[in-house]
Amino acid sequence: MNKILRRVLIIAPAVLLELFWLFVLFELLAPWTVAIDTVLTVLAFLLVLYLVIKQDESTYKIIWLLVILTFPLGGALLYLVFGNKRTTRPLKRKMDKTPPLPKDEADTARVYDALSADNKRLAQTFRYLENKTGFVPHLNCGAKYYSLGDKMFPDMLEEIKKAERFVFVEYFIIEDGLMWDSMVEVLAEKAARGVDVRVMYDDLGSISTYTKKDAEKLVKKGIRCVSFNPLVFIKGTLNCRDHRKMLIIDGKTAFSGGINLADEYINHIEKYGHWKDIGFKLTGAAVMNYVRMFAQFWNAFAGDRVPDEYLAPSGLDNSEEDGFVLSYYDSPLSREADSNELYIDLLSQAEETAWFYTPYLLPGNALLDAFTRAARRGVDVRIIMPGIPDKKLIYRMSRSFYPVLLRAGVKIFEYKPGFVHAKACLIDGVVGAVGTVNLDYRSLFLHFENNSIFYRASLLNDLKADFLATQEKCVERTPDILKPNFFHWLVNGILRIFAPLC
Repeated sequence: MNKILRRVLIIAPAVLLELFWLFVLFELLAPWTVAIDTVLTVLAFLLVLYLVIKQDESTYKIIWLLVILTFPLGGALLYLVFGNKRTTRPLKRKMDKTPPLPKDEADTARVYDALSADNKRLAQTFRYLENKTGFVPHLNCGAKYYSLGDKMFPDMLEEIKKAERFVFVEYFIIEDGLMWDSMVEVLAEKAARGVDVRVMYDDLGSISTYTKKDAEKLVKKGIRCVSFNPLVFIKGTLNCRDHRKMLIIDGKTAFSGGINLADEYINHIEKYGHWKDIGFKLTGAAVMNYVRMFAQFWNAFAGDRVPDEYLAPSGLDNSEEDGFVLSYYDSPLSREADSNELYIDLLSQAEETAWFYTPYLLPGNALLDAFTRAARRGVDVRIIMPGIPDKKLIYRMSRSFYPVLLRAGVKIFEYKPGFVHAKACLIDGVVGAVGTVNLDYRSLFLHFENNSIFYRASLLNDLKADFLATQEKCVERTPDILKPNFFHWLVNGILRIFAPLC
């Protein structure tokens, strides 16, 4: 309901402006109606031409073209405020004003030498990610996979109890309950003993679960707390949300994945059946990528700076090598969508299998084509989706993509016990990503997300086993669910058009 209200708040002003303009045009400016209408039509045409030429996701451009052509004045205003990446400049200015972080001194040359010797094509993928995001690959020296939030939560608490220098917490959703209250109790104890504890949460993501008063309570306990991109009024950066999820302790341990800090994520309460989520714990020098991610945001948006000493190499032993890992974050401030490009690239490299977890399936045309091409050339492409949706409209929109995928040979499974919130991919059993990235437009193009790509790490064996075990609890959607009638085709087409706005 909150998301629907937010969409209405965004669209309503443009519609009202259009109606008001029509009234002014025909009632007060009647003698000049034709001339004014001609000028506005030319301006709308130029904006449409700009959209056609602009390098952007085609589906996203189509919806804005329809809006502008239907409501020339209001639609143009709506695009200029919310649809154009120029509206993200206030966030970019904040990021650019902060002094650069100390250079990561990781032994990247040795990592790339080892990667290239094993898989030159994938080494190029890692290099691309480094060039785009600024985050370097590391030897993976310790990563533990969690098949449920229920299993990860106890380890999170135990690691916080070991903290000696700092604890960084950054999540999209925070909500009072068993999970968060238990964490706050330990965090407050650590803060009282001099540990530097900092919490960042997304203001819009937690709009109905965590308030300014809740944040003030943390401050009284000695815990620094800020909200990301506060919703003070409707503005162009409204859609740019901090969807990242990370818990970092002393630069030695980091937790991430799809799990937010609320009780449904650990199945303490039930909202949409059994909540299937996944996460991981990272240890060793590779954790420094997460420290840097958090520090970049905190330095830009919190008003003070994470001490540079926290960003110094941890000196952890890397002797127990277990493959490779590169952790990074996507940004809507970037021209290209890094995770979207990564998944297209990985699908193009797949030879045998390409398996995905996602709660929402609203890909752009390029990613959709990558899925269908992989399946048509014989790759075993599978997607696990929720059986019980958390948002019925988005679920229906996701299903509108089923026909083209199923016809191409993609296998789609829906989790019968409840809701799947996991976000991961596994390619040929040897390379995979786990993080916060959903396969929908908002996650791939509009949100800040974090992701970790692993290669030849034992964690991927656990991901594979979990995927197969979860598939056993799913029902496979087959082409017989397709209803090739005009009404079904019409509904799917309309839903596909509006998918980028959801």
